[in-house]
Amino acid sequence: MGANFNLKTLTVALAALSAASIASAAGLDRSGQDITAFLQDGTYAETVYTYLDADVSGYDNDYVGKDKNAYQQGNKIDDIAESYDFFRYGVKADINDTFSVGVLYDEPFGAAADYSGDNNFVAQGDRDAVIKNVTGNPAYSEAVIDNVVIPTLQAQLAPGNPKNLTDEQLKEARANYLGVLTAKKAADAEEFTKGEGTNVEVRTENITAILGMKFGENKNFQVYGGPVAQQVQADVKLRGLAYSAATGYTAHISSDQDYGWLAGVSYSKPEIALKAALTYRSEIDHSSNIDETYPVVAALGGEANQGNKLDITTPKSVNFDFQTGINPTTLATAKVRWVPWSDFAIVPPLYNEVSKRATDDDKGLPLVSYDDDQWQVELGLAKRLTPALALSGNIGWDSGAGNPVTSLGPIEGYYSAGLGAKYNVTENWAVSAGGKYLWFGDAEGQIPTGDIVSDFESNDGFVLGVKVSYQAQ
Repeated sequence: MGANFNLKTLTVALAALSAASIASAAGLDRSGQDITAFLQDGTYAETVYTYLDADVSGYDNDYVGKDKNAYQQGNKIDDIAESYDFFRYGVKADINDTFSVGVLYDEPFGAAADYSGDNNFVAQGDRDAVIKNVTGNPAYSEAVIDNVVIPTLQAQLAPGNPKNLTDEQLKEARANYLGVLTAKKAADAEEFTKGEGTNVEVRTENITAILGMKFGENKNFQVYGGPVAQQVQADVKLRGLAYSAATGYTAHISSDQDYGWLAGVSYSKPEIALKAALTYRSEIDHSSNIDETYPVVAALGGEANQGNKLDITTPKSVNFDFQTGINPTTLATAKVRWVPWSDFAIVPPLYNEVSKRATDDDKGLPLVSYDDDQWQVELGLAKRLTPALALSGNIGWDSGAGNPVTSLGPIEGYYSAGLGAKYNVTENWAVSAGGKYLWFGDAEGQIPTGDIVSDFESNDGFVLGVKVSYQAQ
């Protein structure tokens, strides 16, 4: 006969893993979109607080020229990762032995980065440096442009074509003239925003309602699903030489709420404390108001401050959650998560329109995009030491979403190790706490044009979590 484990005593061990079990670094992933609160037995409620603190530092690129992939170590970039915290809530109840309902709240996606110091991601107010950078010509300065380059180009473009230039030469002269005017306008933006650093903040919130139905001879199987309401907002500032002509660009994406859905299937075998669940979350399409400021647009004959609509689609995802008892006091768990970040992009209308001059096509460039999909794996063990106390440990791996990666989040995944504990204060109430250490993957930062602008190596971080839970079976 197979082993029988006491599921009620093993749940003491289970929740010790989950207080700080997920902390994602790929793309904008944050909470891991955990639904295990809904998979608990009986009536269940939890409140989880998670705090992330990372040290993400590196060097900017000192290279000036036309080679996008060239890198020459420049100035030190101090820690750009702002501390980040979020809450997660969940409640679940059984209507009868077949139907269950639940409501979950989490903050699934986000970003918080802030550059400071003497580097290419902070506006230093050096007009000549901006002109060299935007034109790609290290011999240029504002004096050279004003006294030599612009007068020469104006003479070439004078009415009547007095220099007898060919059509190709006239086209080149017009492009060069527009280029130096753009460089001067970028220098104005650099001077005007002197002392400001590149900054990004993205916040999202999800509320998910779930209805589950158990079936099978012993009610071992369950299908579940429901609607998801999601709110998203963001602010972005690009500053410094790293962004070339885009220095001074600012965008405010107003809060927008839209809807998606969740569906999944689970299986349980209480005799051995086995539970397995596969959950799919849909994409969610947003149409947000966006206010953009792009200083160089004035040199191109356009309006530098514009309000538009921005379409953003947050990614779908698949989560697999698994647990099984190993012996009467030990539980093993596994989590796998997939998010197709390669399908995700933020494409502000004004930014994209200006970028078409660089791409010379009708597609232009996104402000943020990723090359690869995210895979995340976490394995854990939990041990019940006393009827009220359990300890746990876990290891994890996150693939990241590509390298090079956006300079607004220069990390390529991580490896992790964590510890946790759970204490049952009463038969129904429990407190869990956990921590995790993260070793981030090295990454090169790039801007949307593909230029390498920074290098980040040997970075790390930690996650702390606290959970209060209630369960009645």
